[in-house]
Amino acid sequence: MALVNLADQLRDAKTKKYAIGAFNMVNLEFLTAVIEAAEKARSPVILNLAEVHMPYVDTELLSCAAVRAAERSAVPVVLNLDHGLSFDTVKRVVDLGFTSVMFDGSSLSYEDNLARTAEIVRYCHDRGVSVEAELGAVGGDEGGALFSEADPSLYTDPEQAGAYVRETGVDALAVAIGNSHGRYKGEPQLDFARLAALRDRAGVPLVLHGGSGIGREDFQRAISLGITKINFYTGMSQAALDSLKTDLASSGKSYNDIPLIFQSLQKRVGDTVSEQIDIFLNGRQPL
Repeated sequence: MALVNLADQLRDAKTKKYAIGAFNMVNLEFLTAVIEAAEKARSPVILNLAEVHMPYVDTELLSCAAVRAAERSAVPVVLNLDHGLSFDTVKRVVDLGFTSVMFDGSSLSYEDNLARTAEIVRYCHDRGVSVEAELGAVGGDEGGALFSEADPSLYTDPEQAGAYVRETGVDALAVAIGNSHGRYKGEPQLDFARLAALRDRAGVPLVLHGGSGIGREDFQRAISLGITKINFYTGMSQAALDSLKTDLASSGKSYNDIPLIFQSLQKRVGDTVSEQIDIFLNGRQPL
């Protein structure tokens, strides 16, 4: 199955009231774990490559592997730029075959965020690529802050969201409602009333970043209120680290055990992804 467009997949998720997991890949083990978990669940899936991780990976090589994995996959796969920060990066990944980009202008003024996002939407739509943007500011950062929390003063304003979507033409909107990247300080407190208002005013599928640490009940309530895409990475990273710690602490390991160590890591990450996909499907079976 070839790569698919994000907008098409999110429309189906919005109609059937489930969410599609967006899982970051940082190497082939993460890539394979995500695809295998999605196939096992018979669920569409979104492969994320974050701009913040690009200094640590061979972007061209990993992107080629993702495209090939999607072609071999039995489920629809979206290849998405996660938290793109520049037009140059957007152009680069579009040339590599990405079918979706998430442009993050949340650090800009509202006017600059709107203008730059609208420019990227025009460029991407001319090439059949979907665009997700962020309004407000999700807590924490994509760069690996160990603990983070949301700032209510930066939550997405529902009235502003409606105008923003109309003027930019984005296909999906990432919202700030108490969600945060990295590990949460304490328990996340999502503003569901704000989410309902955003659903009513934005008019496009909504996206929840900072999925690691949110519980099943909150996820499924958020899905019922319009969330159709959920980003999840910290939990995968922690699963990989736990796997490495366990294997390296065991006695008798030698140089020829490296493939087994990577295999164990892939399985642990895949199990984590499978758990989340089960929650995100919300009892539905889209395929």
